[in-house]
Amino acid sequence: MHASTPSSSTSTGQPHSAALPLLALAIGAFGIGTTEFGPMGMLLTIAQGVNVSIPSAGMLVSAYAIGVMVGAPIMTLLLARWPRRNALIALMAIFTIGNILSALAPNYASLMAARVITSLTHGAFFGIGSVVAASLVPREKQASAVAAMFTGLTIANIGGVPAATWVSDSLGWRESFGAIGMLGVLAMASLLMFLPKGAKGEAPDVRKELKVLLRPVVLQALLTTVLASGAMFALYTYINPALKTFAHASPGFITLMLAVVGIGFTIGNSVGGKLADRSIDKTLMFFLALEAATMIAFPWLAQTQAGAAIGLLVWGIASFALVPPVQMRVMRAATEAPGLASSVNIGAFNLGNAIGAALGAAVLNAGAGYAAVMFGGAALTVLALVLVIVAAMRHGAPAQAPAVREEAHHG
Repeated sequence: MHASTPSSSTSTGQPHSAALPLLALAIGAFGIGTTEFGPMGMLLTIAQGVNVSIPSAGMLVSAYAIGVMVGAPIMTLLLARWPRRNALIALMAIFTIGNILSALAPNYASLMAARVITSLTHGAFFGIGSVVAASLVPREKQASAVAAMFTGLTIANIGGVPAATWVSDSLGWRESFGAIGMLGVLAMASLLMFLPKGAKGEAPDVRKELKVLLRPVVLQALLTTVLASGAMFALYTYINPALKTFAHASPGFITLMLAVVGIGFTIGNSVGGKLADRSIDKTLMFFLALEAATMIAFPWLAQTQAGAAIGLLVWGIASFALVPPVQMRVMRAATEAPGLASSVNIGAFNLGNAIGAALGAAVLNAGAGYAAVMFGGAALTVLALVLVIVAAMRHGAPAQAPAVREEAHHG
């Protein structure tokens, strides 16, 4: 796949021409965010429903993350010759089927298989979707366009996940997965109506595209994503017991704090996109430093409920403000294969999720407390910050690379 000049319909960057396509992408992102994080609030009912332990039910979350990492490059390369709109619709069709199969699963093994099927679409949707979003607007608005798509993911944490949990508790987990499947149908209709049709892509030179991913500047960008995501999930995975430990928080307060984090994610995503339009490197440096400082201070801030709320809001803003710039950094570092690089970067997010959760588990198993988990996450953030500073000094490259463009003319 190679970059080519977009048609005038996508290069004008007029807000009216980009708004509806970005909304369609955000609807898809909302559905994917809900199915990714929803099971975390449904674990008890799922475990009871398929007669397994809660840790076994938790493996459904791990299997999903592994499926994202494996499926991202494979699905992106398989769909490389398809028009972008058709590829995204096909991915949401698989997403819909996977969630319906989850709703109908008669046992744990079939539910696990259904979750893996669903996960295969995740990375490719965000990867291809990021390229499409960036192609809809001029260079100076590309990070904001990518952020607009990811808004669906952040809103899923505020509305989609609590709604899925409520449906699971009130009606059943099968009904919850069925409802999420209907989000896939809505996303398919929106993509069909609002996305430019596009022309067929070219058969990918797999060896050449994979070679692009092995460039030091691309690997450095991907490693930054892994570290930043790992730091985020070191706190996020253990937020419930950490709040109980630091603030003796009630279940109601913890639920409220999860909503505060979701609000922080949404604000950060928007702010990060706008600032990254000006400078990707400076945006990364500022919010990585802010994330590290917040995680170090959190054990003290969380001694009071007001302090916990302020700390989690700022941490949520800093954590998700990193998403648009790291996504753009990888795409611009791999201009010959932005779709594949973008998809692999989503896999890198999920690898970071697993590393962050594992780091926290290792710290706790070593006998250290939740404050040490926060410090471990902050250390990952500092490592990511060092990587960005070194890359900026050595190359100054990803932020100054050519604009990301669609890889085929729109029809």
